Amino acid sequence: MTPSLRVVLVLLAVSIFAGAVSGFDFYFRLAYVWIFVIASSWVMSRLALRNIHIKRTSRTYRSQVGLIFEERYELNNRSRLPCIWVEVRDESTLPGVKGSHVLTMIGGLESRTYLSRTRLYLRGMFRLGPTVLHSGDLFGLFPVKAEFPAENELLVYPAMVNIAQFFLPLGLLPGGEALRRRTQQITSNAAGVREYAPGDPLNRIHWVSTAKRDRLMVKEFELDPLADVYLFVDAMEMVQAQEDYLIPLFDPREVWKKKFVYELPPSTLEYAVTIAASLARYYIQCSRAVGMVVGDATLHILPSERGGRQLGKILETLALVQGKGRMPLFYLIEAQARHMPRGSTVVIITPSDTADIERMADLLMRRGMKPVWVLLESSSFGGKTDTYDLERSLSILGVDVVVIRKTDRLEEKLSAFSRYRRAPIFLSREKFVG
Repeated sequence: MTPSLRVVLVLLAVSIFAGAVSGFDFYFRLAYVWIFVIASSWVMSRLALRNIHIKRTSRTYRSQVGLIFEERYELNNRSRLPCIWVEVRDESTLPGVKGSHVLTMIGGLESRTYLSRTRLYLRGMFRLGPTVLHSGDLFGLFPVKAEFPAENELLVYPAMVNIAQFFLPLGLLPGGEALRRRTQQITSNAAGVREYAPGDPLNRIHWVSTAKRDRLMVKEFELDPLADVYLFVDAMEMVQAQEDYLIPLFDPREVWKKKFVYELPPSTLEYAVTIAASLARYYIQCSRAVGMVVGDATLHILPSERGGRQLGKILETLALVQGKGRMPLFYLIEAQARHMPRGSTVVIITPSDTADIERMADLLMRRGMKPVWVLLESSSFGGKTDTYDLERSLSILGVDVVVIRKTDRLEEKLSAFSRYRRAPIFLSREKFVG
């Protein structure tokens, strides 16, 4: 029972009591007024949302942090009776959502639309709904509501920075050697022909063989000798560090601004995800095959591939990383190193400073791989450890290292890495131990 209805019932009781005591008709007439108000309000509230429906649409349900997500709300009154007021409440899980609105005087068989714009500050999967409609009578005696469940979800990709240049892997031998491994991609290394299968693209048909054998034949390819790149993202919960972060308030006037600078949340996990996404795009643009391993609560392993489709897979995986992993990075690399071909470049992105990192570098180099370390300075994100000693040890081993701090601009720091990195220093094991 609402406070307004409670007040009206009290007034009705007082009017009936006063009329019974005094015998004046005025009090009985006043009681009839209160009864009419209650009855008409009840009927009005029952009809308020009876034929009201709402529909939410968007041009895309995949976006990126830093962009503005625009959603269109369409409210339809399918009844011939007007609706005096409707409050739309958006209960989406999207932070900072601006979908709630109040509409008044919606005529019979009329539609109303409005736009909701939200600046995306966090990556992940967000449910767009449910949407709850609140309405009632003029006096607020009998409020009613109707809930419409969520129909769509929004996937927000992590941020990416433009990297001008970074470490590019080289082949084991000058010119490389062909890897005898079949691939669905078109490369410069043709391995032979086979019969056409449904789904094969027409541009892979070998017309000479087709004419000779009188049936459709398509070309098969092998991977070219360029070294693969594997990205390892350390998502172990114990090594992460972060500072408090408040989502900024979105000003609708920002829609008209030509340039918006997105600032990453002060978290090692967010920096690691952004670096991994940026490096994946850089290497794919350089026509390299990129794979990725993320040791989150669920282990994510993406085999190395080329092209925009692989970048889409990587971004989808990184968008859902929560930093709840339990497996130490050393065991993750040890388990996956045996499945990676020799000559591969392994980029490891981690805030960890454990002594196992030197063992990881030694393991990868003994297997003929080139490790590259991207160390996140945990102390700059509110953690207790720094990477000075670890950076020095890895440099002595001949491992390329770049250290990222919270105040660094990622595009500048990563782009300068290939120009200013130290030349490898190779020492014998006896001299290093001694």
